[in-house]
Amino acid sequence: MPLDIVHFPHPSLRFKSQPIQRVDKTLRAMAAEMLELMYAHEGVGLAANQVALPLRMFVVNPAGKQGEGEELVLINPVLQRPKGRESDREGCLSLPGLYGEVVRAKQISLSAYDLQGNPIERRCEGFLARILQHENDHLDGVMFFDRMSDAARRELEPTLEEFEIDFESRQKGGGIASEQALNEHHQGLIQRYA
Repeated sequence: MPLDIVHFPHPSLRFKSQPIQRVDKTLRAMAAEMLELMYAHEGVGLAANQVALPLRMFVVNPAGKQGEGEELVLINPVLQRPKGRESDREGCLSLPGLYGEVVRAKQISLSAYDLQGNPIERRCEGFLARILQHENDHLDGVMFFDRMSDAARRELEPTLEEFEIDFESRQKGGGIASEQALNEHHQGLIQRYA
């Protein structure tokens, strides 16, 4: 079944993703498909639960274009030692057209694994650090607007309500799986990879 980016308030976006214990051909194919989706939607990062996969994995490329910049597939990422703070505008592929100012650390340390099981350890700053923090939040069920000030978030509420109304109507119309079907899907993936 092809992957597709889910939109807020899809339950997968609030799911705390599970660590990956094994990588197989199917998981590698899913990571490649996530990169394709990210580029097709002009994104710079995409977390597994944004495509309804409850696993601790995300893909990033700060250039946002295939064949340019640095493409990373990160498994079981851990972000530590935040340093400095800066505010910048963020958006999200699960909330198309919605943007807001988010304060994040300027620098972070990344520990993760690639698809071959090789460890990745590096210090990141600037735009890459922001992307990593945004995508890592997704793995914990945190949306970028959760990090905004109350006043700024209130400004987004009418648009968030539109996303909720659209989601409910598509779910009632059968365009989105039921909560039970989503839970069964998640459990099957967790049993296979976590």
